[in-house]
Amino acid sequence: MKPDILLLEPMMPQIEKALDDAYTVHRFTDLAALQGVASSIRGIATGGGVGVPPDVMAALPELGIVAINGIGTDAVDLNVARDRGIRVTTTPGVLTADVADMALGLILATCRGLAIGDRYVRAGSWGKAPLALGHTVTGQKMGILGLGQVGRAIAVRGQAFGMPIAYHDIREFPETGYTYHADLVELARASDILVVAASGGAQSRNIVNQAVLEAVGPEGVLINVARGSVVDEDALVAALQAGTLGGAGLDVFQHEPHVPDALKTMDNVVLQPHRASATVETRLAMGDLVVRNLAAWFAGESLLTPVV
Repeated sequence: MKPDILLLEPMMPQIEKALDDAYTVHRFTDLAALQGVASSIRGIATGGGVGVPPDVMAALPELGIVAINGIGTDAVDLNVARDRGIRVTTTPGVLTADVADMALGLILATCRGLAIGDRYVRAGSWGKAPLALGHTVTGQKMGILGLGQVGRAIAVRGQAFGMPIAYHDIREFPETGYTYHADLVELARASDILVVAASGGAQSRNIVNQAVLEAVGPEGVLINVARGSVVDEDALVAALQAGTLGGAGLDVFQHEPHVPDALKTMDNVVLQPHRASATVETRLAMGDLVVRNLAAWFAGESLLTPVV
């Protein structure tokens, strides 16, 4: 008989087929639907945004593994997982390039006004109304908050545009040769473009606050491809409205899928629906890691990418 797992977020059809072939998959609708099967569920496959709601985790007494299709763990209570001996895995590495590419795409779209130009042409305004100039990207000073795998990949791409690279992290990485700032406000002040690539969680919540945004300045741009929780969204809206921040390119938000209405009206803001890793190739690779981590756990083997 196949083991029972719970699927909390849809995945690529090929990945769901692989799960269905190996397990009895219960697709989550609500807690009531788990009655009668909760005690048999030993694994969860979920996404980084959805995670595992506390009431769902509490309802599964035999839960042994949570396989996250993503790199974010802030929607899973890792302390509870440790206390209960529940293993948690993510999908690092395979999405690094696409997330870094999205960061550069948002930089170009925001600084060069690509979305504005697209709307201008579609509206039939070409030749009939003026269009504001954009700003040069090449040679701008890039600051990166969080120099992990994604942050480093963004830095490499920035260097291809002739950008000097500086960063802030919990520790210095001298081997990179990039300029380290122990203070985030100082990094922001030294940057034309500040890219958020830090992990989510309590330790980073709202660390990009009013002081940081004002330090980036009225000619500066904020890019966020990390977690919405890292940026104080109210302060971001206020800074953009006041003109103390020049622009923003955002793939993530604090209360997804809700996006503040004010951001939707701003021409100096480019918005994406949390899709930095949303390519066929990367989503298949991520899903494959989920499948392999689950298979390893049920076989009693070492996990490929454990967090807990």
